[in-house]
Amino acid sequence: MTNPTNSADSVGSTDLTDLAYLPAVEALRRFRDRSLSPVELMSAVIARAEAVEPKVNALAERTFEEALAAARDAEARYVGKGEPPRALEGLAVAAKEEQPIAGRRATDGSLVYQDQVAEETHPVVERIQAAGGIVHARTTTPEFSCAAFTQSRLWGVTRNPWNLEFSPGGSSGGSGAALAAGEATLATGSDIGGSIRIPASFTGTVGFKPPYGRVPAMTPFNLDTYCHDGPMARTVADCALLENVIAGPHPLDAVSLRPKLILPEQFESVEGLRVALSVTLGDWVVDPEVEANTRAVAEALRVAGAIVEEVEVSITRADVFRAALIHFGSIFGPYITSIAAEHGELLTDYARDFAERAGAAAREPGSFLQGLEIEGVVQAELGALLDRYDVLVCPTVAIPAFAADDDHLSTKVVINGVELDDYLEAAMTTVFNIASRCPVLSVPSGFASSGVPTGIQVVGRTYDDTTVFRAAAAIEAVRPWNRSPVL
Repeated sequence: MTNPTNSADSVGSTDLTDLAYLPAVEALRRFRDRSLSPVELMSAVIARAEAVEPKVNALAERTFEEALAAARDAEARYVGKGEPPRALEGLAVAAKEEQPIAGRRATDGSLVYQDQVAEETHPVVERIQAAGGIVHARTTTPEFSCAAFTQSRLWGVTRNPWNLEFSPGGSSGGSGAALAAGEATLATGSDIGGSIRIPASFTGTVGFKPPYGRVPAMTPFNLDTYCHDGPMARTVADCALLENVIAGPHPLDAVSLRPKLILPEQFESVEGLRVALSVTLGDWVVDPEVEANTRAVAEALRVAGAIVEEVEVSITRADVFRAALIHFGSIFGPYITSIAAEHGELLTDYARDFAERAGAAAREPGSFLQGLEIEGVVQAELGALLDRYDVLVCPTVAIPAFAADDDHLSTKVVINGVELDDYLEAAMTTVFNIASRCPVLSVPSGFASSGVPTGIQVVGRTYDDTTVFRAAAAIEAVRPWNRSPVL
């Protein structure tokens, strides 16, 4: 282990950038054999963040001095001073700002709450800190996390490190951008309609939507079956590492699952695994580059020994978004509407629009029952499919990325000549918030001609997380995504 005091001065900027992208699993191994100090890694991550933040704008809050002090404490543990190292000891973890930390600002990306201070810490953050992870930064979101792009009146526009004209997605866009830009080793996200998986797809990172109840959350949204908190990372193994820390029952979340599931450190091969491939997931219109990359992933799974078959899925985009709007209008929409009633002039246009449209859908006579009926049909279709196959593979989003500077209220998304009614209909993620007990991992599938990554979803049977990670690890092994953006 080298002297951390002068570590930033003793290596060049290229070396620091390489360190900033070091996988978490590899960093822990090097901490243990003392070939790397947590202070060296934290210094590299901070240096990278300071270099790229003016362009990317992924961090809502920085606590770098505190992080370096915590890294020195972690270093002491690795050299045998004090308590032994914990599961995430010394790693730089960026937390989504939506997940509160007691004593710190809790703005939800809104001017309304810019001075609000949290009284509680989210269970996910609590567990990361208890495991020795160092929350050195908190990441940007759209206002109230209600968009699939990341911009707000409070923080401005967050940009995709691969091409700054595009968004890193939302609502965990800051986390995805921070990982892709080398500003964090691990990150957290939350997902009510694709908010972990969309940014993972757009930024070439890995994002896991755990099955409902796997990871504890805070009331009242822990009771919303669409809502999931989960891990984000740059590799499948790193994502599993963080998931193992944050998962498990929690006394304040009555729907958190017992017993805790522990993912293995190594996953079996996919020899003989039955994989269903669906490019359109029913009737989604899919960009040709996204389709080509999705099919390349399917071929990679075949090469790895899986049995891959293309299937027909009887799900319609219109039904999914009808059910989702009703659901949002019954729970999430009223939350925003109540804020808008008092502070409407401070809200973004897209937040008000979301609340109004969702509320209108939920107020229609019989809509709640109709939404449940649609959800039942979707769940039955996927249940029957996954009874025949071990996993389903489909695109995460039907296009490579959304524009960064657009609020997507007047500009229409057009795919293969087809104009979508709502830009959110390009996301192929909300299906699996309806089928919320299915674990879903988004992993990179390739790149588009614009330079931004594309992604695919690996969808598992209800609560079969391990098989999802097993398939994703095989994809990563055959089609490694070890590139990083040039900023």
